[in-house]
Amino acid sequence: MASVTHLLIQWSHGDPGSRDELFRIVQQELHRIADRYMRRERPDHTLQTTALVNEAYLRLIEQPQMNWQNRAHFYAISARVMRQILVDHARRTGSVKRGGERFHVPFDEALVFSPEKSSELLALDEALKRLAEKDARKAEIVELRYFGGLDVEEVAEALRVHPNTVIRDWALAKAWLKREMSPENL
Repeated sequence: MASVTHLLIQWSHGDPGSRDELFRIVQQELHRIADRYMRRERPDHTLQTTALVNEAYLRLIEQPQMNWQNRAHFYAISARVMRQILVDHARRTGSVKRGGERFHVPFDEALVFSPEKSSELLALDEALKRLAEKDARKAEIVELRYFGGLDVEEVAEALRVHPNTVIRDWALAKAWLKREMSPENL
């Protein structure tokens, strides 16, 4: 069996067979990432885990030839695509009225268990966009750690930085988001 990185490189060079083989191999991990996202959503969410994986797969194969770096890079992009699908879904279903309602959303690990999950996802998405304008790497680290479920070493590999940089930036990004999403800043 070929490695994920080897298949990604072949896919980057236009081999559709490697793409299909890759998705057969990584499907379980994509389901794990999607399940992690769906556990953060409200219980009556209309999108199912398998549908999220399938939609992400369709969006990934529609990309023009991507220069995949490695396994961690692939999972990072997959997680980003899944997050965007959920954000788009939340916007389409009207979780926030036109113009957007402002509300307090604490940024911490407990955010996962909050009842207003779709609205929180939209608020976090907006805050992440603001963070990306200030420091793109910190925003990407939040995305990879919080949404993608990657550990410090995987994030460091994907971003080609030292793990200590990931640890430092993760702590700073969480503090920035917590402050940004506090009631006085909303």
